[in-house]
This record gives sequence, C-alpha cells and structure tokens, in this order.
Amino acid sequence: MFSRSDDVSFIPGQPVTAVVQRIEIQKLRQGDHLILGFSIGGGIDQDPGQNPFSEDKSDKGIYVTRVSQGGPGEVAGLMMGDKIMQVNGWDMTMVTHDQARKRLTKKNEEVVRLLVTRKSLEEAVRHSMM
Repeated sequence: MFSRSDDVSFIPGQPVTAVVQRIEIQKLRQGDHLILGFSIGGGIDQDPGQNPFSEDKSDKGIYVTRVSQGGPGEVAGLMMGDKIMQVNGWDMTMVTHDQARKRLTKKNEEVVRLLVTRKSLEEAVRHSMM
C-alpha cells in the first residue's frame, strides 16, 4: 500500500514496508526527444549484485543511478539511489530493465509521475517512531 509523501503506511508492531514520495517530472523537449535527465539501473533481468544501491545484493528493483545537474529529474527532486516504485500508476517492482526504460520514455507523455522510496525517508520515519 502506498501513501502520500507525508504519510506512512504501517501496521503497529509491524515493520514499515515503504515510505514513498511523489515526484512529478516535466520532460524537457529537445528537438524530437523528450529528456528526463536521469538514468536507471536494475530490473528482474539484471544481476542485483552489480547494483550499488541494493543493500543485501538481492533487490532487483529499478534504481536511479545518475541525475543530470539542472535536468528535469533534479529540478523535480529526484535523487541518485531513489528506488522507483511506480511510473504513472504502473508497478515497477517486478519489471525488466527494458520494460522500465520504455515506461519512462513513452513519447506521448510529457509528464512522468513517480513514486519513489529512498533510504533517508525510511530512516527519518524510523527515528520519528522511536
């Protein structure tokens, strides 16, 4: 279950599953291309051991691996290491790298709405619950 960025979805006594933040990216038009200004890594078809953001080296999620300075992703608040949970309502937790790339780069979509989770969000919530 996902919640707004300032809410936490949890059951008392159970670990917090995911603290998410909504990020809306307005793609930048460059000629025929729409630019997001970030790169991704991961996917169910990739080796999670090669993913520097996978803590236990078994997470096959989609992670932001690079954010272009001043680009649409950075302007929207995206950070390197963010794990992308949804793109425009589509679940991104069990997709291949190519499926994720295609969801993000659809030509007819000028705005990309992401749900992301990041370590700092989870740690802040964990500390507030102590």
